[in-house]
Amino acid sequence: MTAMYGHEGPRRRMFVTGDSTVVTRSVDHLPMAGWGQTLGLFLTPDLEVVNCAVARASSKSFYDRGRFRWVLDQVSPGDYVLVCFGATDWEPEKGLHAEPFEEYQEYLRQMVNLTREAQAHPILVLTHERRKYDKSDNLLRFLATYPMAMREVAGETAAPLIDLYDQSLEWWDELGRDATRELFAYLKPYENPVANLKGRDDTHMRAPGAVECARFVARALRDQGLVPGHWVHGLDRYEFTTEEIGWPDAATADRLTKERVAAVPEAARIGGAK
Repeated sequence: MTAMYGHEGPRRRMFVTGDSTVVTRSVDHLPMAGWGQTLGLFLTPDLEVVNCAVARASSKSFYDRGRFRWVLDQVSPGDYVLVCFGATDWEPEKGLHAEPFEEYQEYLRQMVNLTREAQAHPILVLTHERRKYDKSDNLLRFLATYPMAMREVAGETAAPLIDLYDQSLEWWDELGRDATRELFAYLKPYENPVANLKGRDDTHMRAPGAVECARFVARALRDQGLVPGHWVHGLDRYEFTTEEIGWPDAATADRLTKERVAAVPEAARIGGAK
């Protein structure tokens, strides 16, 4: 049975944690966007989105470097915390890598438990899959073990789960190899060659892809009874201006990234005292 998290009182905030697939991109990355950047398009002013996602963050780095502690310092009873990691946790780099059924699950459990201790509502969100195909154009499940691991944690902790992963598999299968490329942040021949886009990028979204991911998350928030239904709107709207999506200038984005960090007590670190 799905938990009902509705509130009819004062305005609430939704803190969104995650990695580069979720982050709010600065204007020098346009037209790249993260779905956390576009989530507010589908929510009324009753719910303020605070996107705390950071590029190249894993569950491990986000927690150990104090970014989740900052969220806990800001959150109020009745607020929401969305947790979406897994796209970067597989990276072998020290300080990023977290094994799916070991450290990764421990970080997720810690985030869920600490959010509840703060009297806020944790919601786990499965990451979307990458755009990867084999030689026969079959879509690969590159990140699959991380969604499997998050599902286990959701079951153990009875935390709500939004399944963006299976939804993305359905989308990519339906669109096919060529059409999906239009959603991802490939540099097109006519675009500014100094933009922060690569000739090949099967991980990050352009704004239309980010908008569709956000639309799915918002619809799930409503349909699963995680927020009051009237807080979600505009799900049938498909045209948005650059101003509505909102790409901050580079200085503002950098300032917010640096500000949203706090000290993590040694006893709270994964592997330390529980």
